[in-house]
Amino acid sequence: MRNIDLSSKKGLIFGVANPRSVAWAIASALADAGAKLAFTYQNDRLREAVQKTVASLGDPPILECDATEDNQVRAVYEEAAEKLGGIDLVVHSIAFADREDLGGSFSDTDRSGFRTALETSAYSLMPIVKYAAAHMGAQGGAIVTMTFDAAGRVYPGYNIMGTAKAALENEVRQLASEFGSQNIRVNAVSAGPLPTLAARSIPGFNEMRRAYSKRSPLGRNVTHKEVANTALFLLSDLASGITGATVPVDAGYNIMGI
Repeated sequence: MRNIDLSSKKGLIFGVANPRSVAWAIASALADAGAKLAFTYQNDRLREAVQKTVASLGDPPILECDATEDNQVRAVYEEAAEKLGGIDLVVHSIAFADREDLGGSFSDTDRSGFRTALETSAYSLMPIVKYAAAHMGAQGGAIVTMTFDAAGRVYPGYNIMGTAKAALENEVRQLASEFGSQNIRVNAVSAGPLPTLAARSIPGFNEMRRAYSKRSPLGRNVTHKEVANTALFLLSDLASGITGATVPVDAGYNIMGI
């Protein structure tokens, strides 16, 4: 069996909130493969939760960064690159919408709610990739973001987040094209519904998981570990020929018709 060795790689992880975070599952897989990691937290209110979550890795750098502020994104890369000795890998696992814009009628989403969801969940990938590229050097690097099947289908209750994920997937392709000449790969993992803190705010989430389990070819939901292993592969040199892709990890649900 060929093992993934990331012992020479340094990575920055955006989006760890608690031990149930998808970002934490990915970070754990990267750390097990030998990668040296740094983590961001949005503000002081969230710092302690991130510290507790990543404590098992020893004392990794934990850096403040609001990903909706470009100057903070630029600054966190400079700090992370200095502490780690460079940047090779990046995980973008950031998404947010106002609670009132999840559920109800999609057309009731106001401009402010639309802007919040798109700016946080989609636009944030753009500066994260742009400023990562400045620190990746001639060897290039790899970036993974998280999306969901609602980018191309209607999921009642997911509402504006489906629009945000559609924009995010298009950005993955655009950024992969732009930065490919620098040997920087940008991909997305489209995970089935995972029980996370953020998922609790999605109306009908439990029904969504039941539907996936019933209709998927594998007859079950996927696990955090399965999603993390796919991200690990995409961030490793084993995926050196893959960029601009959205890889579904959903037990096959995406192939099924009505």
